[in-house]
Amino acid sequence: MEKPTSFVELVDGIIGVINILIPTLFGIVFIFIVWKIIDAWVINGGDQRKREEGRQLLGIGIAVFLLMFVSWGVIALIRTALFG
Repeated sequence: MEKPTSFVELVDGIIGVINILIPTLFGIVFIFIVWKIIDAWVINGGDQRKREEGRQLLGIGIAVFLLMFVSWGVIALIRTALFG
């Protein structure tokens, strides 16, 4: 990667990195949520404590996923407003 020679090139480089990181984080959170569903309700379906723990972690995972989605939208809105 070449050194940016202007502010616009620097911002484009940073946005490029962010555009790679955000979908990666979405994928990691999605895999975490799916794993917790499988772990709590399929693998340990008979263990009430595990099911409750899985339900709690699933709720947290969905909240984080929604927060990430909203943050991504706000960042896209700001980016479009400033650099669009």
